[in-house]
Amino acid sequence: METLLLDVPESFESDRLTIRSPRPGDGTEMNAAVQETFDDLKPWMPWARQMPTLEESETYVRRAQCEFLAREDLVMLLFLKGTNTLVGGSGLHRIDWDIPKFEIGYWCRKRFQGQGYISESTKAIARFAFGTLGAKRVEIRCDSKNVKSRRVPDRLGFKLEGTLRNNTLSTSGELRDTLVFAKIRDDA
Repeated sequence: METLLLDVPESFESDRLTIRSPRPGDGTEMNAAVQETFDDLKPWMPWARQMPTLEESETYVRRAQCEFLAREDLVMLLFLKGTNTLVGGSGLHRIDWDIPKFEIGYWCRKRFQGQGYISESTKAIARFAFGTLGAKRVEIRCDSKNVKSRRVPDRLGFKLEGTLRNNTLSTSGELRDTLVFAKIRDDA
């Protein structure tokens, strides 16, 4: 299958959010959101080792747009409907188009945490993966110590399939376990 020929919509909506691929110019809002949330991201996100510059954030969104268009990684930004206010980031990663299967990742801007935006967007992205992209499997992986992140798959009916012990290093270099949650097409 030639993945470049797949029609993948660049945006869709949930109740409160517009979920879309990155675009040139999104770097400013991305940078503001990451700066606001940096202390919350740093323990969990390998990419949050140092505060990004505005130029680095703009480079990131442009590279992510290219990867989206190439169908290599489907980064999605979460905006409040009808605004340019970034709530967080998500997307479909570790793609295997042969199955097809995807992994949903997510983070939420500090001022929007605890308001259900990540559960809402994750539910919509999983529905998009199964319904639009024909997914047979959707995973969510998280650090076993990341309690907030772990609540999302629990809340949405993903099944805990296993714990990968000593699977990764934390950003501080400590060995960590990774929890693997999944839904398959029959569960959706």
